[in-house]
Amino acid sequence: MFSPLLLSLAKTVLDEARAKDLRVVTAESCTGGLIAGLLTEIPGSSDVLERGFVVYSNRAKQDLLGVAGELIADHGAVSEEVARAMAQGAAAHSDAQLAVSVTGIAGPGGGTAAKPVGLVHVAACRDGKVLHEECRFGDLGRTEIRTKSVEAALNLLRRLF
Repeated sequence: MFSPLLLSLAKTVLDEARAKDLRVVTAESCTGGLIAGLLTEIPGSSDVLERGFVVYSNRAKQDLLGVAGELIADHGAVSEEVARAMAQGAAAHSDAQLAVSVTGIAGPGGGTAAKPVGLVHVAACRDGKVLHEECRFGDLGRTEIRTKSVEAALNLLRRLF
């Protein structure tokens, strides 16, 4: 299901978190649970992955993560501000110390000139420190955009170890 590269990256994230006694939570929109799915492909992941939120709709972002409706209205669901709020909300609504979030436009539709297909915002937080990365993958196709988003999320998360 996942490439050897992604499986290796997931194992590295789990091993690093385990070594520091940290738990991970995911908040996923355009990836629809792929990050949590990838992490759970690795045996023994249950001692690191605390939970995962699939928050595809704006209402889910608000209800499950506490993302302010005004933030979504002002910046759009696919924005740095919302990605940061998703990561912080996931951490606040779990017992995890590390949180990672993804929101983006995987296509084939839904893009605009300002927010084209392939635009993805990734955020990760630990102890109040929040990192963000804007990815512009281009219109590579839905599967490739989502796969690259998973990789970007795990790489950003690693920067917090």
